[in-house]
Amino acid sequence: MDNTFYSNRMQTPTMMGDGDEPPIARLLAVVSRLRGEGGCPWDREQTLNSLKPYLMEECCELLEAIDQEDAAAHRDELGDVLLQVVLQAQIRAEQGDFDFAAVADHLTRKLIRRHPHVFGDVVAETPEAVVRNWAAIKQQERQGNTPVQTLDGIPVTLPALHRAQRIQERAARKGFDWSAIEDVLKKVEEELGEVQDALASGRPEAIEEELGDLLFATVNLCRFRAVHAEQALQQATRKFANRFHRVEERLLAAGRRMEECSLEEMDQEWELVKTEQVT
Repeated sequence: MDNTFYSNRMQTPTMMGDGDEPPIARLLAVVSRLRGEGGCPWDREQTLNSLKPYLMEECCELLEAIDQEDAAAHRDELGDVLLQVVLQAQIRAEQGDFDFAAVADHLTRKLIRRHPHVFGDVVAETPEAVVRNWAAIKQQERQGNTPVQTLDGIPVTLPALHRAQRIQERAARKGFDWSAIEDVLKKVEEELGEVQDALASGRPEAIEEELGDLLFATVNLCRFRAVHAEQALQQATRKFANRFHRVEERLLAAGRRMEECSLEEMDQEWELVKTEQVT
């Protein structure tokens, strides 16, 4: 694939925002220049594999910016994620596979194809109907000589809680689901009992297995109440970290280090911090 378009468009660096060139075109030209002869040594040596950890980090930073409700940080982190997309498309273009325009075109066509209730004559008046149509169209697209399985396409690299919830959602679409939340609660209680039995046995492999089953059942409880398990745990972890930090601050202000305090003393500070944050 000819990749000279972007490099020829930008022979010298320009400030972003200068001129009348569309921002996306300028971005593509900048990345092409960075990857080209005489460009940036770091950018030039990157590969699809070397960029993977950066993509993961940038996605995490984007999620954090959203949680912070900081519009400026959100804009910046969206740009950083977009850079990862553009870099990967640039590498593929250099290999003669596809370019950013092909990515955008493929996405546009897919969005139109999977929204026949907007761009066609299909009726879907609820979000649930849209999801059902989307899943059916997606399955048709992937259908080939090999039958498509219900759980196909869920990345194994997703965070564990997120992946568990996606798997449960897919299974539920096939009718493999609890009928009432009371049944889910009973399952959580059952799994907790099995954890207690495993702890009593002292067998590490049994303890790990039963704790995993308890977590999976808890994710089901989250899903049943439309709570995103990954986000719920992130929020709980963030709350714990903030309170722990505040306890440490209070103790240091009093001239004491945490390791010098008893558990009872730290618990007292913890309760004070909880009250402080509630009020």
